Amino acid sequence: MTSSLKIASLSFEQNSTGLGIGTSSPRIPWRFTTDTNQQNWEQTAYDIEIVRPNDFGTEKYHVQSIDSVLVPWPSRPLESRGTARVRVRAYGGTDSVPTKWTDWSKVECGLLSKQDWKAHAITGSVKQPEGPLRPIRFRKTFTLPVTSVSRARLYITSLGVFQAYINGVPVGDHLMAPGWTSYHHRLNHEVFDVSPFLRLGESNTIAVEVAEGWYATRLGFHGGRRFIYGHELALIAQLEIQLTDGDERIILSDSTWKCHQSAIISSEIYDGEVYSALEEQTGWNSHNFKSESSWNSAREIEFPKAELVVPNAPPVRVTQTIKPIDIITTPSNKKIVDFGQNLVGRVRIPRLNIGSGDTVVLTHAEVLENKELGTRPLRVAKCTDKVTSAGDELDWAPQFTFHGFRYVQVDNWTPDLENIVAEVIHTDLTRTGWFNCSHEMINQLHENATWSMRGNFLSIPTDCPQRDERLGWTGDIQVFAPSASFLYNTSGMLGDWLKDLSSEQLENDDAIPPLVIPNVISEDFWPTFPQAIWDDVTILLPWTLYQSYGDIDILRKQYPSMTGWLDRGVQRGPDRLWDDSLFQLGDWLDPTAPPDQPGNARTDGTLVADAYLVHVTSILGQISTILGESADETQYKSEYQKLKLLFRKKYVSAEGWLVGDTQTALALVLVFDLLDDADQIAAAGARLARSVRKSKFQVSTGFAGTPLITHALTRSGYPQLAYRMLQEKNCPSWMYPITMGATTIWERWDSMLPDGSINPGEMTSFNHYALGSIINWLHKTVAGVSPLEPGWRHILIQPVPGGTVTSAEAIYETPYGRLECRWEIRQNNEFHLEVIVPPNSKARVVLPSHSGENSQWIGSGRHKFSTTFDSQVDWPPKALLPPMFEAEDSFV
Repeated sequence: MTSSLKIASLSFEQNSTGLGIGTSSPRIPWRFTTDTNQQNWEQTAYDIEIVRPNDFGTEKYHVQSIDSVLVPWPSRPLESRGTARVRVRAYGGTDSVPTKWTDWSKVECGLLSKQDWKAHAITGSVKQPEGPLRPIRFRKTFTLPVTSVSRARLYITSLGVFQAYINGVPVGDHLMAPGWTSYHHRLNHEVFDVSPFLRLGESNTIAVEVAEGWYATRLGFHGGRRFIYGHELALIAQLEIQLTDGDERIILSDSTWKCHQSAIISSEIYDGEVYSALEEQTGWNSHNFKSESSWNSAREIEFPKAELVVPNAPPVRVTQTIKPIDIITTPSNKKIVDFGQNLVGRVRIPRLNIGSGDTVVLTHAEVLENKELGTRPLRVAKCTDKVTSAGDELDWAPQFTFHGFRYVQVDNWTPDLENIVAEVIHTDLTRTGWFNCSHEMINQLHENATWSMRGNFLSIPTDCPQRDERLGWTGDIQVFAPSASFLYNTSGMLGDWLKDLSSEQLENDDAIPPLVIPNVISEDFWPTFPQAIWDDVTILLPWTLYQSYGDIDILRKQYPSMTGWLDRGVQRGPDRLWDDSLFQLGDWLDPTAPPDQPGNARTDGTLVADAYLVHVTSILGQISTILGESADETQYKSEYQKLKLLFRKKYVSAEGWLVGDTQTALALVLVFDLLDDADQIAAAGARLARSVRKSKFQVSTGFAGTPLITHALTRSGYPQLAYRMLQEKNCPSWMYPITMGATTIWERWDSMLPDGSINPGEMTSFNHYALGSIINWLHKTVAGVSPLEPGWRHILIQPVPGGTVTSAEAIYETPYGRLECRWEIRQNNEFHLEVIVPPNSKARVVLPSHSGENSQWIGSGRHKFSTTFDSQVDWPPKALLPPMFEAEDSFV
């Protein structure tokens, strides 16, 4: 007898395919289908069966455990290239009946040691004297016998970015591979199954094109720096073919490969790609190419000193194709294609018919200004692609660059709505979270934040995707990570990025992380100095990932980075709080900051830093407990209590007033629990409420306060003020950009001014996710879902209705299965809630109430609740204005 409940998916670590695992003992997570007929189902045990090649019999393991997320590998470790087939079933319910077995899933390791690499690093025959470096093409021809292939794997990486082909067929659908890492420390390698592409008994060709990518291009501000990591592009490829007769063929990159310059003249991250079909060698990547005699021998260079690793992150791919909505003719008679959505990716022209030698120029930008393309925010980035025709029809798109754009100006060719498309490109993360409510502008806000995440999660988490920057700013991802990890499964990508952060941080004795990871900012331009919020990512991002995915290993791996930052990196004053002589970025992009002074905030930077220091010390104390670091636990928990008292003594009056008395300062002390006295907490909440009313519900916070302000109001008993802030449409507000047609989150509250002109500051973009961190409040408070314990096994369902929102829903693919929560308010203030809890989970449901908490625990399955709740109590709240002024409501 088996249960009707099913295991929906079985995977290994963060790898959904099972191919190219980077560890010898991969943990095994599985998720369950949502079966509403299975009420209160909890796992009691599981079976794992493992079959290895050339082993007799099946390994069988029965484990009494409730765990179904990242369970330990029960067998002996795998080796490089090692494979196994695995299946699982789980026991649970009142009768402990097993589920059906999953299908067999295959796991296969990549190359786990540098010693496994026999290939050489090869580059072009001659060294290019200066940049930009022209992409290089490589090829190698080999013959296979008639015997069939049992397995063929291509292990490949590059100094630069590559696209591989076998017999003219692209290998994989990855773009910008192997991605951007801290190349001096870690270099990703890819693993591909290429068995289907090989020709038996005939000649075969492996061909690879390598371009600059992030490796050799210029990166950074004011023109940037070129060759930060190296001066030469290189390929490292190892094709291993096993034949059914037991023979093996290994094709290694070395000086026997041939090379030639590409028909791509240049391809740069900031400036775009230049391609000339006049220089194309048709069939260069196939087995029947006839002009190899014009190619030169490749040159071997020193093998990289960096560790070669298998990435946990999914690859970058084209994830969506978007058609234009309009072709605009500007006052200067330029043709501009409007794709209707600010996105990150590239333009494809599937049928380009122009004369031989003619060149089409595509210039990308996010906005229009004065009805012309708004390129000033790009600074010195050209963001321009050029394609020159040889007279034949082309299906063309740039191969090794990407742009942030909604609008594309097309010169020397007339596009129409049917012969040009935009391809959306980003790291192909698995979508896990959705939100929807009755308020369409709030839905648009959530959609804008989602698009900004998609655009800025391209190999690394960046700040913006369009100008001469596109860097992994630590502060941005620190504040947005809770939102990001609801929308998508970020565990692999952000876990990999944290490894680079540790590598670059801990190579210095003071353990101060660079502000961008990987670090490409010159010390002459921006020397490394300790910073709260930004550097606190060392502790807060692993903590966020642990809360989202329940993976204790992320804490263990990052622990030296966390303790290094807190013990050696923080620059302290005599009282062990921050040294107040140090400059702090603080509440960056306060709305009142002048365009040319984004750090000129109302809230004192040292106060912000001290609040964060108390908070991260508390978090590190909890992490020390979890990891069993008892000495550290004692130290950090004691330090936390001392710092908390010092903070209150320094900044808080006996009545609960703050020295700073700003919305950011008050939000920090309330959300970080820096006050213990109930009267002080109530006074701080009331003071925050007064400030919000006095500011007429317009946003008064920057980087530090924006992620917290609505949470602080809700916790203090003022959810209607949070809704009122959310619904405000006058600038600065979350709704103002939407009234201006925004389809992504802006860097500044007023990146575009009401008259349609672009903010005059040098630093402004229209695709920055940081200020979109409000959506965490939409998930947690409006929809009402959040984890009660790391990994979502225990869930809090606590929607707080308010404003003009009459219904909301959230769907989240927890590590256990799908969680659904939806509510609506019907006639006569009837509140109805429906919850679907995934198997092996529990939820605490707290219904909205004006008279006290109304809560209960529920198990898995579908549950419905109803109560009476008037969501219009205290709505709409009024602004606090002088008596001679009449308040005007501008909420939507």
